[in-house]
Amino acid sequence: MPRDKRLPLTEAVARYVRDGQTVTLEGFGHLVPTAAAHEIIRQGITGLTLVRMGGDPLVDQLLAAGCVTKLVSAFVGNSSAGSLHELRRRIEHRDPEPVEFEEYSIGGMVARYTAGAAGLPFAPIRSCTGSDLIAHNPMIRSVTDPYGGGEIHVVPALNPDVSIIHAQRADHAGNIQAWGMLGVQQEAAFAGGSVIVTVEEIVADDIVRSDPNRTIVPSHVVDAVVVCPRGAHPAPVQGYYDRDDRFQRAWSELARDPAVLREWIDRHILGTTDHEGFLAGLGPEYWDRLEIDEQLSVPVNYGRPR
Repeated sequence: MPRDKRLPLTEAVARYVRDGQTVTLEGFGHLVPTAAAHEIIRQGITGLTLVRMGGDPLVDQLLAAGCVTKLVSAFVGNSSAGSLHELRRRIEHRDPEPVEFEEYSIGGMVARYTAGAAGLPFAPIRSCTGSDLIAHNPMIRSVTDPYGGGEIHVVPALNPDVSIIHAQRADHAGNIQAWGMLGVQQEAAFAGGSVIVTVEEIVADDIVRSDPNRTIVPSHVVDAVVVCPRGAHPAPVQGYYDRDDRFQRAWSELARDPAVLREWIDRHILGTTDHEGFLAGLGPEYWDRLEIDEQLSVPVNYGRPR
């Protein structure tokens, strides 16, 4: 019988995440493991190299909490809602201290994860050609195409010490099912040394077996699976809740003031014992506007005779 890999979030983070590690927290605008990031903050883990293909408020939060000393990323911004002001303070003004930033294109990050998942040393890319990234990032190098295509750029494989992703559901053994915009969830899991997956729910084994095409990560890759409803907020989880655009917009204003940002972290993260406490602090009616409503197909009359 497969081993039960379910763990509480506090135990999963304490067991697998250590100071100074390279930690991936992946989810490209969807299925973002926000609750896991908050638990890293609660446990006071420091000196991390944070890897995220795209930036979002959790980057600001981890920086402001003193958890991260280096960021490896491509897109950095509060998507469609403004800036990440804590990140900007660190990069533009070294305030209160600098953060090392290793920048790639989105295609370059995908290639790095893919190479890491496949056990390859590097991956060829064309997306950096003609850009300034080559001048600013010495990790982007060039090799001669052995098939006569001239010089081509390559990026190193990415194999984080720990990969953390979020998904819709899993069985007790850790077979992970997800759907919708998947980003690099699968590649990040296969590339990681240890793998923690937070999920909206645990379902019976026969549900997973009845729909195998949704299984993106098999149990033998997963070290811990954590039941964590609403664990991606403010990012959406398809079929469970919508993106919290109001939160995203408010964050860009809140994070302008470093004192206000740290007060928010003290109250909503450090001031709560777990993710359930964080959710309770938002209030019971907070989620009403984020619930997934039934969308029925109805006949539409476009002026044709009835």
